[in-house]
Amino acid sequence: MADRRAEAIAALTRALGHEFKNKALLEQALTHSSVGEGQALDARGRPFVDNQRLEFLGDRVLGLVVAERLMRDNPGADEGALSARLHALVDKPACARAAERLGIGAALRLSPGEAKQGGRRREGVLGDAMEAVLAAVWLDGGMEAAKALFDHAWAEEFARPISTTVANPKSAVQEWSLKHGRGLPTYAVLDRTGSDHAPTFTVEVRVESTEPLTGQGRSRQEAEKAAATALLKREGLV
Repeated sequence: MADRRAEAIAALTRALGHEFKNKALLEQALTHSSVGEGQALDARGRPFVDNQRLEFLGDRVLGLVVAERLMRDNPGADEGALSARLHALVDKPACARAAERLGIGAALRLSPGEAKQGGRRREGVLGDAMEAVLAAVWLDGGMEAAKALFDHAWAEEFARPISTTVANPKSAVQEWSLKHGRGLPTYAVLDRTGSDHAPTFTVEVRVESTEPLTGQGRSRQEAEKAAATALLKREGLV
């Protein structure tokens, strides 16, 4: 098992395109909280620390890298459009997909229970680890190394149509609405049709100083997302 993980880490290092000077940073970035800080020891008998602090840092590094890239590549885009695009590129699903491309799952250090429950494929685990690895690269190699990793790991995300990358349109609408001084958006169910086991909800979204829009879905949540997506499209944000 140890040999298999060592091979996975070697493969990950090649995929990252960064040779760590401080290999302990990569080990920390790959150590899930389920291992238990102070309970498992490394080869030198020192307690392992998990990747939560690096995840915290990586989230900020990722936001800065994406914001700079979007500003550079979209000189004519307004703040609302940039915010919606940024949100889609830094959310957990996008981070998890980047982690899958790099092979982070196989290199993770998990507790036996977490591994048995599919932690190496779990979106939240992968997304958090991706942010932690990005932070580790930034600490070890600086901003240029972090940008190089981002450009490589997120290349497919930039190639995806914008409308399919907004994984949380409600959050994007809220961010846009607040930044333009229009308060919080509101959602209301206008109609519910169909049978109990296959209902269709119609939901209206309202934002101050804009015309309301509706969306439909098999659940209230799905209909709210559809309404939010319709608003983003109308405002030219996707």
